[in-house]
Amino acid sequence: MAKEVTLTAEKVKKKKKFYKIVKWLLLILLILIVAVYIVLTVIYKGGKFTITLDPNMAMNQSIVLYDDSFYKESQAKLYASKLDFMDNISIKWIPKDIHNEGDGPHNGDNYIAYTFYLENRGVDTVSYWYEIMIDDVVKNVDDAVRIMIYRNDEERKVYAKLSPLTGKPEADTTPFYSDKSPVLEERAGFKPGDIDRYTLVVWLEGDDPECVDAILGGEIKMHMEIRNEHFVDGEKAENNKQEETKTEENKTESSSEEVTEGWKETKEK
Repeated sequence: MAKEVTLTAEKVKKKKKFYKIVKWLLLILLILIVAVYIVLTVIYKGGKFTITLDPNMAMNQSIVLYDDSFYKESQAKLYASKLDFMDNISIKWIPKDIHNEGDGPHNGDNYIAYTFYLENRGVDTVSYWYEIMIDDVVKNVDDAVRIMIYRNDEERKVYAKLSPLTGKPEADTTPFYSDKSPVLEERAGFKPGDIDRYTLVVWLEGDDPECVDAILGGEIKMHMEIRNEHFVDGEKAENNKQEETKTEENKTESSSEEVTEGWKETKEK
């Protein structure tokens, strides 16, 4: 009888221990789910496209970012309005004067359009880089996406992935800089008082061979950064052209010194 009571007590003890473990596991799982939800909410909040300015450029070089040419109120980050649904269209359907439609968001049927400004309120001429980066892609929708950029009155530039069939650029496009960074460009000679006006347009190109039913329901999350340096293979490459100029100057100085030394030796002889 005493043995049966002991066995029953051990079973009750094991059950309590098991229930306690299960309870903790469920609690940990719930915390993980909540954490993932919060992270996803932060990632996808504020639209599908953001533009940020390097704080060092704002503080040290008095570069300002804004999307209202009347008030010109400096912003650290700008948010483009998202589309709940984007069907594929042709570039021919996008207004040719879309870069003159106004400031801030001016989306149209099945495309995102956003105009903003960068102004040099400092005293130095600077160079900066602007880079568009892909944060997340669902169903390879980036295979058919197009990114069009107007800067000031310059001719528009359309970026797209290389054709997987030919390995060459799609018609009338500039190939993505990389799979993760579709756009990486340098703006040199940004003088005091200069204002750069940018218009970005994003859409799914219906004439692209990769625009197929398989990408239906796909999503893409991107953002743009403006800074005075960029990284190549994990290494910082700051103001490359300025570094190249310094190198050329050093070469010239070295050559001058060699000529001088040669002249001195000749004279001594």
